[in-house]
Amino acid sequence: MRTRFLLPVTALVFAALLAGCGTAKAPTWTYAPSVEDGDQVASATDAPAPAAPAAPPAAGSTLEVAAFDLGFEPAQLTVPAPGRYEVKLTNTGSIPHDITFPGGEMAHANGGEMGSVDVDVPAEGLTFICSIPGHEQAGMKGSVTVEGATPSEAPAADDHGGPMAETEVAADPNAPAPVTYDPVAPKRLDGDVHDIDLVITEQEMTVAEGYVQSVWTFGGTVPGPVIRVKVGDTIRVHLKNPPENQLPHSIDFHSSQVAWNDEMTSIDPGAEKVYEWTADYAGVWMYHCGTSPALHHIANGMYGMVIVEPEEGLPPVDNEFAIVQSEWYLGQQGQPADLTKAMAAAPAPDFVLFNGVANQYVDAPIQVGTGESVRVFVLNAGPSIDSSYHVVGTIFDTVIKEGVWLKKGNEGNWGSQAVDIAPAQGAIVEFTTAEDGLYPMVTHAFNFVGRGALGLFQAGDGDPLN
Repeated sequence: MRTRFLLPVTALVFAALLAGCGTAKAPTWTYAPSVEDGDQVASATDAPAPAAPAAPPAAGSTLEVAAFDLGFEPAQLTVPAPGRYEVKLTNTGSIPHDITFPGGEMAHANGGEMGSVDVDVPAEGLTFICSIPGHEQAGMKGSVTVEGATPSEAPAADDHGGPMAETEVAADPNAPAPVTYDPVAPKRLDGDVHDIDLVITEQEMTVAEGYVQSVWTFGGTVPGPVIRVKVGDTIRVHLKNPPENQLPHSIDFHSSQVAWNDEMTSIDPGAEKVYEWTADYAGVWMYHCGTSPALHHIANGMYGMVIVEPEEGLPPVDNEFAIVQSEWYLGQQGQPADLTKAMAAAPAPDFVLFNGVANQYVDAPIQVGTGESVRVFVLNAGPSIDSSYHVVGTIFDTVIKEGVWLKKGNEGNWGSQAVDIAPAQGAIVEFTTAEDGLYPMVTHAFNFVGRGALGLFQAGDGDPLN
């Protein structure tokens, strides 16, 4: 359940792309349910109807509409008869909005203010938008329908601004709620030799609100478990492909130096193997399934992070988190990711997300203490989209990217605003929060923020005015 105080932040993250701020949209589902109507399977336009509206107002009365960042609530209104109505706009958001009708009638309201306009509603009804550049495209549109007439097309009101990408896969209202992936980075494993059991699963998982995919995983989660060791350690991974699985799988540790046709070969269901390697180099590394087509296995959830610390370890900080950016190319509900979509030369993922679930850290912000040091291990698992990892309201005072180190307190006091990581690259960033409040993490490629690449760090109680 989304909390109302998050609305201005999530909306602004996407609005920035359009009008100087930024925001994102509520998560959705990964595949459409097979709903049959006669001989036809329901399409994405057959998504469940919104909840029944309240009783229509009396003719000539006032219609009340709230504008938030970026949407109207309600976005669909019903009146009992054609006629002249006053429309009262209340702007509960933090940026200016208006409500504009096809005849040019318009009411404008700055954040926290109200406005009103009189409008004639014909028998066929009419539509309305916010005319501020970019706001209509971000979802600020709706309709007024006369009772008994066919409703005009308009988005249902929700708690977040910014449009999701269009997809032919319909959201399933009965899908299980997503399970939040714990973002806290694990402690480094004790000792110098580590035996790790890694069991491959083929299972269903909700990857966004309303979307379930048949995922393939390492250890039952997407991404797989974070493995944290130090330079010089020996790692023996006991990879197991249970007999109930349907497909062969494999694993490729980018932190290892082994022959591709040795440890990385595939194992069939019912088989297992030992993949042994030595951690020779420090860094944030990717591991993934390399079974052909590797693109499909990665796009369907088979990836994870390895943290290799220097032999002497990393300096202590107050908070450590592990964040993996990846993409989802929706298959139908209950099916694997769509390989055809993933193979497109110009990738257009349905979701770009952190730690396997779209927008999960908007619903459950990552808690930190105000002024505390924060270290984030960041990996871009791809498989195809670059990341520009950025935490709004902070400056990275330390960045280690692919072995290149920007040190805190360097001569000149240089800092970093974002870290660019291509697929299969990793980085470590560190920052502090200046005051109580919310600090969105995004990829600064803002066309993907509306597709789920949004989370929140919450410092203190999240309210800078307390």
